[in-house]
Amino acid sequence: MALITYREALNRALREEMLRDDRVFLMGEEVGEYDGAYKVSKGLLDEFGEMRVRDTPIAENGFAGLGVGAAMAGLRPIVEFMTWNFALLAYDAIVNSAAKIRQMSGGQFSIPIVFRGPGGSALQLAAQHSQVPDPWYANIPGLKVCAPATPADAMGLLKTAIRDEDPVVFIEGELLYNVKGEVPDTEHLVPLGVADIKKPGEDVTIVAHSKMIHVALQAAEKLSAEHEVNAEVVDLRSLRPLDLDTYVASVKKTNRAVVVEEGWPVAGIGAQVVDDIQREAFDYLDAPIARVSGLDVPMHYARALEKLIVPDADAVVNAVKHVCYLD
Repeated sequence: MALITYREALNRALREEMLRDDRVFLMGEEVGEYDGAYKVSKGLLDEFGEMRVRDTPIAENGFAGLGVGAAMAGLRPIVEFMTWNFALLAYDAIVNSAAKIRQMSGGQFSIPIVFRGPGGSALQLAAQHSQVPDPWYANIPGLKVCAPATPADAMGLLKTAIRDEDPVVFIEGELLYNVKGEVPDTEHLVPLGVADIKKPGEDVTIVAHSKMIHVALQAAEKLSAEHEVNAEVVDLRSLRPLDLDTYVASVKKTNRAVVVEEGWPVAGIGAQVVDDIQREAFDYLDAPIARVSGLDVPMHYARALEKLIVPDADAVVNAVKHVCYLD
C-alpha cells in the first residue's frame, strides 16, 4: 500500500491506463504544458507527447464534441474540464450526443469516453464556480456517474471508467485533491455501481458521497464520543447506477437513515436515495428519514456565508440526534 493524495491517485490511474492502451488520450484546458489546472496530469505530456495529451482552447462544447467523435471512431478519450461549472457549455455534447448515440444508432456505436474534472464548492469561488453538478448528470439515461471520496476509490473508479464502453461522468470534489489515503501498489479497480461501507455501525445509517463522506465520518466520531451512537457510513461512490441494495440493507439493519449531500435539496441525489429507502425498507424504519443538504441558494463569496451554506459535521450530528430521538 502507498499513502498518496487524491490528486496523485488520479494521475497514477491516467498514466497506467495510457500505458495499457494506446487508444487512451487526454485533452482539455491546460492539461499539457501547465500539467492540469489542479496538476492531475502532471508529467503526462513529457511521457506521452502532444498527440496523446492535448491542450485545447477554452471552448468546452467544441472539445467535448470532438471527444465524442473520437470515441465513435474507436479511440478512448478522457476529456478534462477545468471545472464542471464550465461543462455547462458542453451539456449538449454530453447529454444530446454522448448519452444517446448508442441507443440512436441501434448499437452500432459505443462511446467509451470519460468526462472528468472538479465539482462542488472550494474556498470563496462564488456562485458560478461552486455548483454541485451531480444530479444534473445522474438524471440522464445513457450516462454513468461517479463521485469518489478517497484516493483509492478515485484511482480504482477512474481506471474502470476509462475501460467502460459507455460515457462516464467523473466528478472530483474540488477540496479533495490534497486528501491522503492508502492505495494498493498493485492493479486496483473499483466497479461502477457498487457502494462501500466506510464505517460499520448498528444505530443509524448515514448515506453520503464525495467530500460529504469526510463530513459524515467526522460526524460519526462525534456521535460516538458524545452520544454513544454508532453510525454506519455508506459511500455511494457511483451516482448512476446507484447501489440501492447496499444502502437499503444497511437501513434494514440500523432502522434509521440520514442522507447527506453538498448540493441543493430540490431534486438532489439525496431525494432519490430517500425514495429508494422508503420504498424498499419502509417497514424497517423506526423514524422518518432525515436529509442534510446545502442551502437552496446560489453560493455566496463571503467565507462566513459559504460556511453556512455547505453542510458540516454538526448539521449531520443534529440530523442523527433527531432520527434517534435524542434532541
